[in-house]
Amino acid sequence: MKLASLKIGGRDGTPVVVSRDLSRMVLATSVVKSVRDAIEDWRVTEPLLRALNDKMEAFEVETIPYDPRALASPLPRAFQWADGSAYLSHMRLVRKARGAEMPENSETDPMLYQGGSDGFLGPVDPIPCVEKDWGLDFEGEIAVITDDVPMGCSPEQAKSHIKLIMLCNDISLRNIMRPELVKGFGFFQSKPASAFSPVCVTPDELGAAWTGGRINLPLITTYNGNQFGIVDAGKDLSFEFTDLIAHAARTRNLAAGTIIGSGTVSNENNEEVGSNCLAEKRMIETIQNGKATTRFMNPGDTIRFEMLNSEGKSIFGAIDQTIVAG
Repeated sequence: MKLASLKIGGRDGTPVVVSRDLSRMVLATSVVKSVRDAIEDWRVTEPLLRALNDKMEAFEVETIPYDPRALASPLPRAFQWADGSAYLSHMRLVRKARGAEMPENSETDPMLYQGGSDGFLGPVDPIPCVEKDWGLDFEGEIAVITDDVPMGCSPEQAKSHIKLIMLCNDISLRNIMRPELVKGFGFFQSKPASAFSPVCVTPDELGAAWTGGRINLPLITTYNGNQFGIVDAGKDLSFEFTDLIAHAARTRNLAAGTIIGSGTVSNENNEEVGSNCLAEKRMIETIQNGKATTRFMNPGDTIRFEMLNSEGKSIFGAIDQTIVAG
């Protein structure tokens, strides 16, 4: 099942169920007021939404054309957005770029930061570039939405709490990031609003590609119309979503609607498969040539993220954004 939120209807949008082939949508307001309401009462709403989905696929209900321009992120806002760094190959390169050492326990203890969740960009909304020298960068990720997760949840228990999955563009301002992190208090100004894919999907939509904590499919990144990366999301993953959820819930409950991100999808052989952010590319250039030649993003640049199933069909729709002067 695929869910999305129309931009109309207030801050939480209007819920729709989207056809598997991403061609049609049906209003789900007969079931819930928003996707956020759905996830908060998932045991009740999921079977009702699935019934509506079955009717849509059988052409038994009135539908509207699928249009990503009309969509907000699946959750236009959330109570919590915690992003990880589950791919150590990315962490090594980016930390090397800013002259930082890897934490001693980086291979055993996941890293998470608390992102801004009071408002997200839509999947095809423009990204504002306020100052070119801020170092605007994209980061292609995978994210999951949980139901209520109790404090002390184990990784094995966490599997059952992953209800919806989507893609993410976790936008970063690299030149603001370094001086901010030197303070030792984490990200804030360097992490503006993120964007998520047009639809979020239930794990069964991924079939055998979903193992319960990871997706074994490549994330395709297209930058300014050119292929930038085809990076296997299931490879070189140091921490599965189950590990990230258990880590986040170690000392607190996680409310339904919590979004957990994987961090930038990255492979150890990044020189062959490409990257999902500019910082990685720049660090590779620095290692190879002594300096980075790829610039950060400017107005007019475009970035697109998409993931295809085994049949070559888009699973989540595409995050497809253009940089504009802010």
